[in-house]
Amino acid sequence: MISIQPTIAKIKQEIVPILRRHNIQRASLFGSIVHGNYHKDSDIDVLVELPEEYSLYDMLGVKIELEEYIGRKVDLVEYTSIKERLKKDILSSQVPIIS
Repeated sequence: MISIQPTIAKIKQEIVPILRRHNIQRASLFGSIVHGNYHKDSDIDVLVELPEEYSLYDMLGVKIELEEYIGRKVDLVEYTSIKERLKKDILSSQVPIIS
């Protein structure tokens, strides 16, 4: 049986070039891929620090490009928009892919 579990290294290899092309200087993975409870319908959770001049439209463009390239849903979350009740858990378990 072939595992559907993508590895963090494989996801990093796939998405870092796209993030860098968009001038994203800091990014991490979090969520199910980090906690080991990823399944075939899970999305890839990516925490990013966007360039200051980026709009919501620009962020949506990055998200769509990532999804099209890796063939999976992506939840793109900006560091500054993490909900306070989730912040501690997300930041303590994040796996940096660009720092």
